[in-house]
Amino acid sequence: MKKILFLSCAALAMLCACTGGNKFNVSGKVEGAADSTSLYLEVANNGSWFILDSTTTSGDGYSISYDAPEVPNIYRLRCADKAIYFTVDSIESLTIDSKLKTFDLDFNIDGTDHAKQICKIEKDAILYAKEGTPAAKIEAWKKQLAQQILADEYGSGIVAYFIINKYLNGQPLFDPMNDADMKIIGAVANAFNSYRKDDPRTQYLVNMTLEAQKRRRAAAGIGGGTQVEAEVVKLFDINLQDCNGAQRSLAKEAQNGRVILLNFTMYDQSFSPAFNKVLNDLYTQYKDRLTIFQVGLDQNLGAWRDAAKNIPWIAVYDPAGENSKSLQQYQVFSIPTSFIIDRNGEIQERIQDPLQLKSALQKYL
Repeated sequence: MKKILFLSCAALAMLCACTGGNKFNVSGKVEGAADSTSLYLEVANNGSWFILDSTTTSGDGYSISYDAPEVPNIYRLRCADKAIYFTVDSIESLTIDSKLKTFDLDFNIDGTDHAKQICKIEKDAILYAKEGTPAAKIEAWKKQLAQQILADEYGSGIVAYFIINKYLNGQPLFDPMNDADMKIIGAVANAFNSYRKDDPRTQYLVNMTLEAQKRRRAAAGIGGGTQVEAEVVKLFDINLQDCNGAQRSLAKEAQNGRVILLNFTMYDQSFSPAFNKVLNDLYTQYKDRLTIFQVGLDQNLGAWRDAAKNIPWIAVYDPAGENSKSLQQYQVFSIPTSFIIDRNGEIQERIQDPLQLKSALQKYL
C-alpha cells in the first residue's frame, strides 16, 4: 500500500530535528535474536514511515540513538516486517524488550508515561484485531479511547494524535469521513491549535477539521457557518477526463440511482494488477447495479492512459497527483482507498482492504 504525504519536507525536518545535539536512546533485548539481526528506527509522518537509523543485535541486546525531536513524535522499532510503536517527547531513554518470533506481539516498554500509554494501546489493538472479534467489542474500546481523549487523559498531545491515526484491520479507527469520529479528531485538532501551534502536525489537523466542516455544510445545503450537524455525508464532485478525453462527473453518476464504488489508485504501483483484478470481478458480477469510478493519480499520463484504455469501468485521471484536492476532501492518506456511495449519493463506508470490498458492497446492492 503506497502512502501519500501531506507534510512538507520542512515539517518533516522539524519533526526529526535535534535540539543542541541532544539525543534519545532506545535499548533492550530481543530474545532469540542473533548477532546479525537487523533493527530499524523509523519516524512517523502522518501515516508514512521514514528510516532514521539501523543497528544489529549483539547477542540479543541492542542500543540505538538519534537526535531528539523539537516536538514530541511517534517512532517505531522495526524488525523485518514487525514493528513496535512508541513516542519520544525530547531527551529520554527507553527500554524495549521483545522476542524475535513474536516481536510485535510480546514486548514491554519502560520509559515515559506516553510511551507506556502507547504500549498499552498497541497491545489492546492486537487483541481487538484478531479474527472473529465482535464489532461491538471493538466499538466499546473505541468509545473508551474517545472518552479518554475528551477527558484529556493523554495531555492534549502525541498519544491522542497516535490514536486518531490508528488503523485496525486496514480501516482507520477514527475515520475523517465519519461525522461522529470527526468530533474526536476535531477535539485533538483544537488541543493542538491551542497548545501546540508550532507543531507541524497542527495545521494538518486543522485542515482536516475544516474539510469536515465543509462536508457538513454541503450535506446540509448550507454555504456558510462554522458548526453544522448532519446525519449523512454527501459526496464531493470529481470532474475529470477519461482516457478518451471525455469529461466524467462523479456527481452526475450519483444521480443515476446506482451504488458507486469510488476508488483512488495508481496504476504504476505493484499492488495495481491484483487490485484491479478484484475490481474486475466485482464489475463483472454487479455491472447492472454498480458503477466503479476510479481516479488515477499516476505521475505519467501516457502510462496511465495505456492502462486505462483496457479498463471497462469509469477511469479518470487527476493531473494533480498527490496534490489532488480530491484527496484532501476525501481525507485519503494511502492508496488504494475506496468509498461506497449509496443510491442516494451518500458516502457510507471507507474501504482500505480490497478483500473486504465484496462483502461491504453487498449490503448496498
